[in-house]
Amino acid sequence: MSAHDDTLPAHGHGHAGDHGHGEAEIHISLGGYVTGFVLSVILTAIPFWLVMGKVFEQSSTTAMVLLALGAVQIVVHMIYFLHLNARSEGGWNMLALIFTLVLVVITLTGTLWVMFHLNSNMMPGMHTTKTLP
Repeated sequence: MSAHDDTLPAHGHGHAGDHGHGEAEIHISLGGYVTGFVLSVILTAIPFWLVMGKVFEQSSTTAMVLLALGAVQIVVHMIYFLHLNARSEGGWNMLALIFTLVLVVITLTGTLWVMFHLNSNMMPGMHTTKTLP
């Protein structure tokens, strides 16, 4: 047995560093991290500007824009920092992402439902707010 045979994996073919699963390699570079950082800073600065500058008259419009920008920022973090995509780990990352999104939607929907019903079922005297003279 030669020294070269000791470097082969247990299943007997391929290279020592190759797992033989055909997985796509994740290309990690400083440029990718810088791009993700710049996008994250921009996607954080825009909501601050929208809220502090009172760009929209209605707060519901501001809230919807903030939610959309938050969703975009989640995607940016997943792609540039967590390196998640449909090809990595044989698709299990995508399945985990879908499961997480379902749980988040259920949690947020339940929270909004509870808040709405708490607000509509308050005691009669608690709906009016007193203003100071």
